[in-house]
Amino acid sequence: MAMNELRPTRSPTDPQARWLAIVSGEKRGFGAAAARCFLAHQALLYRCGLAVRNLICRLPGRVKRAPCPVVSVGNLTVGGTGKTPMVAYLARLVTELGKRPLIVSRGYGSRPGRPNEEAQELERLCPGVPHVQNPDRFAAISAWMTGNPCDVAILDDGFQHRRLARDVDIVLVDALRPFGFGHLVPRGLLREPLSALRRADMAIVTRAELVAEAEVSRLKRDLAALARPATPILVARHQPTGLAMFDGSRRPAEWLRGEDVAAACAIGNPEAFRRTIEQLGARVKLFKTFRDHHAYTREDLTHLIELARAAGVKTLVTTGKDSVKWVALLGGEQGAPVEIGAVEVAIRLVEGEAILRDRVAALWPNAPC
Repeated sequence: MAMNELRPTRSPTDPQARWLAIVSGEKRGFGAAAARCFLAHQALLYRCGLAVRNLICRLPGRVKRAPCPVVSVGNLTVGGTGKTPMVAYLARLVTELGKRPLIVSRGYGSRPGRPNEEAQELERLCPGVPHVQNPDRFAAISAWMTGNPCDVAILDDGFQHRRLARDVDIVLVDALRPFGFGHLVPRGLLREPLSALRRADMAIVTRAELVAEAEVSRLKRDLAALARPATPILVARHQPTGLAMFDGSRRPAEWLRGEDVAAACAIGNPEAFRRTIEQLGARVKLFKTFRDHHAYTREDLTHLIELARAAGVKTLVTTGKDSVKWVALLGGEQGAPVEIGAVEVAIRLVEGEAILRDRVAALWPNAPC
């Protein structure tokens, strides 16, 4: 593909960043080349596993249909592409259509009786929308519907969950790293070959605000060539909507303009978070990353506050996904004189919003458009 994909900023202490530096080609030398050869061998084994899985999915009875319509939100690459805000967007859209959504996810990293950070973030983004977590998505939907109303199930990270039939299959493609450096994991970021895009009912380019318009146009052409003919290619932006401070106050996103800040996160694409902050006009004096889904400790946060203080900044910012774990550890403490806030982000479709709305509304012929 013709896209120039975002290469990571290396960190000597983050294993995920070191791996990204190798697979992206940023890290040079004999050792990095040898590591890429080894990872390519592992990726070949992974591809074989995918082929076996795909054959199994074609066997009679392997794919089940839920007792309600299913809309899936997924991606082709590991790391963040905006699935959580997109799921929240769909849940609000379904509610506006007068229907009752159910969010269903695998529940990666969750503990019995304790939802993971994605579930907590979705509760904040779309309060009151039920959310069940179970690796067996069909069983989760069926169990919910035995005693609760549901007009549509929205699968969070469902593109690779082939055992459940879906009515609308949406694939998100991050404009910064659209094609996973051209290789399957662990040699690259692709969870499936690019040919899997032919299963998608629509593709949505996310984080379009972080690349030039020419790059977005080129990516749309590349996706159109990979997908089935006439598959809609939509474009979305991540729009910062505000800064939720840990003291309970809220500030507009524009408040960051001209501010010196420290930032930290544990997400799949931390560089995208950094670019978002910088695009808001903040001066990032310190940027600390952790592995995706990192289980923060109180010591981690104490250290971050001390680093921010040593850098001479008064504000430490993180993502909404990280903040739910930070709040649980810090409680009402602010770590004065460093104040802490979470950058709130929403998905805004800038191309094709009517296409998505009509496709979802068509699940119920009598729903208002």
